[in-house]
Amino acid sequence: MKLYFQETTTPWQPERYRYSAEQMMLTLFPGERPEYPEDLPRTLEGEPAAALFSLETQEDTAVLNAQVAWEGKTAQGKRTFPAADLDQDPHAVYHVVQHALKLAFYQAGTALLGHEPPWGALTGVRPVKLPTRAMKEGASPEEARKELEEEYRVSPRRAQLALDCAKASLAAQQVLGTGTVSVYVGIPFCPTRCAYCSFVSADVGRTMKLVDPYVEALLSEIEATGKALNQAGLTVRTLYMGGGTPTTLSAGQMDRVLAACKAHLPVENCVEYTVEAGRPDTITREKLEVLKAHGIGRVSINPQTLEDEVLRAIGRRHTAQDIREAYALAREVGFDSINMDLIAGLPRDSYEGFCRTLDGVLAMAPENITVHTLALKKGSTLMEKGGAIPSGEETARMLEYSLDALGGGGYRPYYLYRQKYMSGSLENVGWTLPSLDSVYNIAMMEELHTVVSIGGGGVTKLVDPEKGQIVRLPNPKYPQDYLASLDKVLSQKEELVRFYAGARPR
Repeated sequence: MKLYFQETTTPWQPERYRYSAEQMMLTLFPGERPEYPEDLPRTLEGEPAAALFSLETQEDTAVLNAQVAWEGKTAQGKRTFPAADLDQDPHAVYHVVQHALKLAFYQAGTALLGHEPPWGALTGVRPVKLPTRAMKEGASPEEARKELEEEYRVSPRRAQLALDCAKASLAAQQVLGTGTVSVYVGIPFCPTRCAYCSFVSADVGRTMKLVDPYVEALLSEIEATGKALNQAGLTVRTLYMGGGTPTTLSAGQMDRVLAACKAHLPVENCVEYTVEAGRPDTITREKLEVLKAHGIGRVSINPQTLEDEVLRAIGRRHTAQDIREAYALAREVGFDSINMDLIAGLPRDSYEGFCRTLDGVLAMAPENITVHTLALKKGSTLMEKGGAIPSGEETARMLEYSLDALGGGGYRPYYLYRQKYMSGSLENVGWTLPSLDSVYNIAMMEELHTVVSIGGGGVTKLVDPEKGQIVRLPNPKYPQDYLASLDKVLSQKEELVRFYAGARPR
């Protein structure tokens, strides 16, 4: 889609708003990619896909105009706001103008399409932040929901979904308290790589020689992290071991990593320990008993689907029966908090197949069920090689079924997020039985407090909620790069101490 920005007598630095236009373009026209021609057209008539934006002032009013062309038709959209808003500081001006641009683009685009997406004009990955902020500022739940529906054109069902998750976010903030962080321990290895996956994880079959040195390096980083947290006067409130597939490690390796966490991290007030056991072909009784011995209270066993044909299509080396047996084994070992992940829109799947999967998982009755929507990610086999996947409309039906089945089955939504290139412009939602929310998931997704990441591919987010400040400190992505850069990784822990001392991270 060609995107044009017209210079007017009102100075507005249109190049600053390219990303905002791209976000709305992906929401309304997900198959399009942006182009920026140098010359403005005399008219958009006859353009197959284009948008023209301009900003002008009329006395005390500023008007953001959007003209959109799509498949031989054109439509106009506009958004007005007080001209005085353009006299604020540059950061405030940016937020006012990008908001107006998105809504004007949305107005014109939906007029051409003849329908509105379920999340309306929202383009960000964290829609729950809007109702959470509104309620923290004194709005009632009804007022927060009304803003989503009227200002952002969110469908009533998605507005309620966001509101429910906002209530869970406010409750989680009370659990987290002050002076606390969450810790993420990353194990970037998997038995095989799934077709939809773009996470930085290595196939153990090809990188087995890296696992032992990786564990040794991880132990060093755990110790350094503990020293930094103690120096900053912080304690760990939740701890999450993810990946990759953490249970790719041997029972002995997991024992060493978890023992190091207890020995070096200030976990005396930790309320939640989760290990993402993940794939059933890596889960054994011995490993589960190691987790239990270290006080891990929550595990995630992730089928993604219970359709064997779909499992083969995504590169999984296990069956649906293996999933059921791993789940039963975890219950037998004594785990009373289990999450199971599902993905709507997988290759070879269908609406009927997804419904069978969800019904099968509901019959197992895990405490948490997370329903993801397939997102076509750069670097994934599915993105690079292609493959038949359900349409956006069929995926939307899957999500609608999940809302009905989970809500009717006694679960409630407690966190959600969205992604680029997500099928049907939908969402990922974590569901929970009453009072069994994963506090880590809420804290991480809603950026409620600092999450310190340990290991390859992890990104520490230093969060100051009062100032609205977030500083990202990424670790090297790949295991071999992580090992080669360990000294730098360890020295970076000083940035955490500086952040909490009020100094600006380098």
